[in-house]
Amino acid sequence: MKITCQREKLREALSIINTVVPARGAKPILENLKLVATDQGLELVGTDLEVSARITVEDAQVDETGVAVLPCKVALDFVRDLNSETVTISCEEEKCIIKGDTDQCELVTLDVDEFPVISHFEEKDAFSLQGGNFSRLVQQTAFAAARDAGRYAMHGVLVEIADDEVKLVATDGRRLALGSQPIDANGKKQSAIVPTKGLQLFARAIEDPLDQIKLSFDANQVGIRTQNAQLFARLIDGDFPSYSAVLPEAGEHLMEADRELFTQKLRLVANVTGDEARAVRLTLSKGKLELKGHSAGRGSADAQLEVEYTGEGSEIAFNPDYVLDGLKQCQSETIRLEFQQQSSPGPFMLGENYIYIVMPITIDA
Repeated sequence: MKITCQREKLREALSIINTVVPARGAKPILENLKLVATDQGLELVGTDLEVSARITVEDAQVDETGVAVLPCKVALDFVRDLNSETVTISCEEEKCIIKGDTDQCELVTLDVDEFPVISHFEEKDAFSLQGGNFSRLVQQTAFAAARDAGRYAMHGVLVEIADDEVKLVATDGRRLALGSQPIDANGKKQSAIVPTKGLQLFARAIEDPLDQIKLSFDANQVGIRTQNAQLFARLIDGDFPSYSAVLPEAGEHLMEADRELFTQKLRLVANVTGDEARAVRLTLSKGKLELKGHSAGRGSADAQLEVEYTGEGSEIAFNPDYVLDGLKQCQSETIRLEFQQQSSPGPFMLGENYIYIVMPITIDA
């Protein structure tokens, strides 16, 4: 095998593969990547058996075809630090040489037959959507998925396709994020729980937000195809919470505020709250919002801003970290908060087709 390619394009492909490959796998072979050089080009393959990737190195020149398995992290580190515009890869017998203009490394290769068989993307029944829209949905939701032990189904993101709309939903039981986009589904429906790691990898592999991507499901996995990548994630088996039951109906209290100003004031007051009392109180009255935070060991802070408010004077409190997490993904200049009472979940409308619900914290009357 002999290939010549641009160092930066090889580095980027290796970087994506390295996010899939485990640092210490249950099987040592999983710590490696597979190089596949054909007359069509160079492909890098990696897997942890839950998430898999096939990345094409753009504009690679294949002088000799072949297949080799070699250590992923070492290859990435060497190529990243190599001071050369182009890289030559030559593999024969039990070694692989990665060479720049003046520097090179020689890596030990492993038995190709030991490397797991990775799927190829199936176009049949695939859904098509714009890459940038899909990436935005992942960014809007994946951060809200559960990370603690248990709640296995909530460690992923629910992907639902119905009525020519794709929805992504994630929750950890304390907050819920829901993003949606129109899609030409031709009447087809789909519902599956996708691991957060897989979705984030999918989003990262989308190079041009204007490119159309393909999304395909089977009984056990979901696959995505971009211009230079095929990626797969094993579906999570379980029952996702019935999120529609959590979506509150129209509330009696409605606030509209400037996103940047609200974020700045919330962050300001949150600075004094401690881990033992991570709460900011929102006091609403006509035309005004007052935010208050305090900690026994730090002190207190308050801030005010003008808002549009409908309803009787009221108070509600949230963990500011959860609210700020959602605001980071907001692209709208104005946000809306709507709730029934102090103990009701607070849905933040953070732009078109983006709802973020945070459970309130009980506060003294």
